[in-house]
Parts: sequence; C-alpha cells; structure tokens
Amino acid sequence: MLRAHGGLDALTVEDVPDPVAGPGEAVVRVHAVAVNRLDCWVRADVGHAYQAQLPLIPGYDVAGEVVQIGAGVDTVALGDRVYVHYDYSCGRCRYCLAGDESLCEHYGVMGVDHHGGYAELVLAPERNLFPLDARVSFRVAAAAGSVYLTAYHMLFAKAGVRAGQTVLVVAAGSGVGGAAVQLAAWAGARVVATAGTREKADRAVALGAEAGVVHSEPGWSEEVRRLTGGGADCAIDHVGSATFDEVVRSLAGGGRMVLCGASSGAQVQLDLIDLFARQLAIIGSSDGSRAELVEVLRLLADGVVEPVLDRVLPLDQAAEAQRLLEQRRHFGRILLDPSL
Repeated sequence: MLRAHGGLDALTVEDVPDPVAGPGEAVVRVHAVAVNRLDCWVRADVGHAYQAQLPLIPGYDVAGEVVQIGAGVDTVALGDRVYVHYDYSCGRCRYCLAGDESLCEHYGVMGVDHHGGYAELVLAPERNLFPLDARVSFRVAAAAGSVYLTAYHMLFAKAGVRAGQTVLVVAAGSGVGGAAVQLAAWAGARVVATAGTREKADRAVALGAEAGVVHSEPGWSEEVRRLTGGGADCAIDHVGSATFDEVVRSLAGGGRMVLCGASSGAQVQLDLIDLFARQLAIIGSSDGSRAELVEVLRLLADGVVEPVLDRVLPLDQAAEAQRLLEQRRHFGRILLDPSL
C-alpha cells in the first residue's frame, strides 16, 4: 500500500478488505505482477504526466485467475486464466473509437488512479481481461504485458519498421528495450542495442541484436554509425536526457527516434537546424491498443518472443524490487508473486 509519496519505506504491507466485483467487473487472484518504472515514479511523485490518487495499491502488468464475477459478465468465467490490462480507457471517445486508447480523453491506469496488482486480489473491468493461452504462464504474461505492447506500438505503429531497416534499441536490459530487440529482429530488422555495461550489451546480442554498444562510454554514437553503415533508420529510447544527444547523432538522414519515457531526466536541448537539415523525426509514444495487445499475446503463445526474467520476489519485498529497478541492477523483468 502507498499512503504517502516518498522513498522505498513509503511502501507498506497491510491487510485490506477483499475487493468485491460489481456489475461488469471481475476479481482476479494475482499469480504474478511485474515491477515497472512507473511504480517508482508514482511512489516518489515524479513525472508530471502521472497524478496518483492516494491511498493506492501500486502495480500493473497482472496475470492471474478469475475468482469472482459480477452481474452481466459473460466473456470470462470462474477459473479462467487472464492477463489484466492496465488501461482504463472509456471506449467511447474519438481516440478509443479510432483504436488509440492511450490518447483517451478519460484515460486512467491501474496502479496510478485505480488500485493495482501489488496484492493477492485485484478488481478489474470485464473489458480489461484478456484470456491466456495454455502455453503462456502467468509469469511470462506479467513480464511481457506492458513492455511488449509498448515496444510493438513504437516499432510498428509509430516508426513503421520494416524488414531490412536498421533499428537502434537503447537500454536493452530494460523491459521495453529487451522487448524491442526481440520484436525488431522478428520483423527482419537489423538491430544494434545499447546497455550500460559490456555484460548487458553482450546479453542483448543473445536476444537477437547484431551488435551491442555500451552507452556509458563517451561518443558511443560513432560506433553505432559504423555498425549501421552511416546511422540507424530508427531508434527506440526511453532513457531520456542521458542518452538523447547520442541517439540523435546515431540516426541516419530521415531517421526516426521514438520515445516512451525519460527515466534519466526529461529536459534536453535540441539543435533545430540539425533536425530539419537531416529531416529527422522525434516521435512520442505511450502504451498501445487493445488490438496490438491481442497480437502480443499471440506472439507469446506461439513462442515467437519470450520475456527475460531477472528474478521473482515475494510480495512483501516490493520495496527491494523497486530498489533493484532504480539502481539498474537487473537485466529483464522483476516480478512479484504473492504465493511466495
């Protein structure tokens, strides 16, 4: 539970009443929930785009079993295995009707303005429950969820990546980074990945990148340009200010940079002459559509992609999980399992 913003000690373990499913809702027993950067931002009250409503149970990217259904629910049944989508879009505004729910005029997010998955039970609307194929474990679904959806949307909806193009993926040890490496390689792109250490960069190659570059070393964009024969067609980044300049330098003429975060800082300087002279595009991206989530879940079921798990911790170690994430002492996803 999070009752006030603050450091890691702001996260407390409490007994709270079990949620009760109302009309159009279901209660899901949580078998796995991922720990995300947004969880840390909500706790520390950083990031102007997120206005958390406290007290709050944090967390999203939940996979589990339906244990209670409310009146009118007919697309899921007791015992169904589901991924719980974190998107609280209205389904009726012009953006939702166009399939771009992340721009919903009434957008909400589990773990920000609705109670989330750092719990044994979570309440969710029926429309947020997506069935899991028997080949997809709870842990795989929770680990993949938001990061594969975000990466899928960035690569294909925003950047239009095609086979044969070169894609730079920044911070491949992160959830979105690792997902982007796998998805871009699956699409036939040539992938160069970065990481903060040589060990992590080498692990990115094992995920499908042709080469790994250490972005903690100065001037790393020159190595990217050499490896790509003059620059990347597309760059996928969520690090922000610490990598921004080098990512822009890494792009080929006409290149696209797609951003979905700013974990190292949100303020950057931009050379507008360079931007228009090289005809670059810098594109913001957030989340993805429900149709894209269905595609991601299909790719998981078919074994085309598979998230990297760093570790799984019990629910009462949520603060430790966030500490590891903030200190970047991970490669892949950190999960919480209430049954441990």
